[in-house]
Amino acid sequence: MSVLLVTYDLSKPGQKYDDFYEVIKKGAYARLSESSYAIVSQESPKAIYEKLAISMDKNDHVYITTLQSPYWGYGPQEVNDWLAKNL
Repeated sequence: MSVLLVTYDLSKPGQKYDDFYEVIKKGAYARLSESSYAIVSQESPKAIYEKLAISMDKNDHVYITTLQSPYWGYGPQEVNDWLAKNL
């Protein structure tokens, strides 16, 4: 299992992104910011991208990379705790 960083910009107002978020929230996750999540997955960044791409249009952007320690940042304690536990 690895922790992946999913960061995105969904540009089309009014489009339904329920399936997009369903992929992100399938397993353990933490919302890092308005448009980024850390997710626990056995799948590769490419495999997650391919699942997300189905729900996206040409104006949307997404990047997925492996997240690992050490990291540095500041945010809500629950996110800090989640990262400490999962990385």
